[in-house]
Amino acid sequence: MSNILLCAENIDRGKRVDIFLAENIENLTRSAAANIVAQGGARREGKVLKKSDKVDCGDVISVDIPEPEECDAKPQNIPLDIVYEDKHLLVVNKAQGMVVHPAPGNPDGTLVNALLYHCEGSLSGINGVLRPGIVHRIDKDTSGLLIVAKNDEAHISLSKQISEHSFVRRYKTVIRGRMKDMQGSFALPIGRNPKDRKKMAITADGRMAVTHYKTNAVYTRSNEAYSYLDVTLETGRTHQIRVHFSSCGHPVAGDPLYGLAERDRRFFPHLCGQCLHAGYIEFTHPISGERMKFESELPEYFAKTLEILEGWN
Repeated sequence: MSNILLCAENIDRGKRVDIFLAENIENLTRSAAANIVAQGGARREGKVLKKSDKVDCGDVISVDIPEPEECDAKPQNIPLDIVYEDKHLLVVNKAQGMVVHPAPGNPDGTLVNALLYHCEGSLSGINGVLRPGIVHRIDKDTSGLLIVAKNDEAHISLSKQISEHSFVRRYKTVIRGRMKDMQGSFALPIGRNPKDRKKMAITADGRMAVTHYKTNAVYTRSNEAYSYLDVTLETGRTHQIRVHFSSCGHPVAGDPLYGLAERDRRFFPHLCGQCLHAGYIEFTHPISGERMKFESELPEYFAKTLEILEGWN
């Protein structure tokens, strides 16, 4: 059993305790948060909380994270691009097309399978059976840097940094069209799309998501335009960047779920998914306290997209 402490802010006032937990513990679903509360795993000033209890600004909530179930995923000898590794964590540069964790339709061949082999089973278990060691995740067709915890102490520290916004995540992306402003932000709630459960959407009852962007270049040809952006995440909701940009009519190039992938392939036939790369992460090492920064070069598919666009101007 692991324990973490969460401090409620003004924005959390009036939220049910299970919702508060789900919003502040990375990768914890609402159902998992509800189970923790139902088992007496959330306390305020020593008093066990019920799911219906509300939090107030300044509340310090003690949360017990139960021991994980045994992982069913099998170790597989799959090559990994490891950027950094020590006995507490590792940073992986994930290739586009690689699934992070096993799921229906992708039972093996995932990053988790590769990590179980590489680390010989020495990974944190705070996220239970599906995501051993995974502190945060990126989509299958998004490439780039991802941090993995080898023990629960590292996992808890890194998750806390994410919830407190001291864990920096920056992306590169190409979107259709051009933004009205060269730089700006989205602050829009994201929840499950009520009409399509495979998709996310801007919803009134969703979890607040904040995305910042800066335009590096705009490329035009005839009536077509694409923009190359730097994007920084303040929160980490599912499909956050893809949903935010598609919501304003500028989806990520090549995005098969939220964009116009077939139309994009007329110009970029090499694209096999969204043109989105997690190129930079910065965090405090959970044990040494050292501030660590890692940057990943643009992968071949992304560089080729920019090469084509640079030929437009």
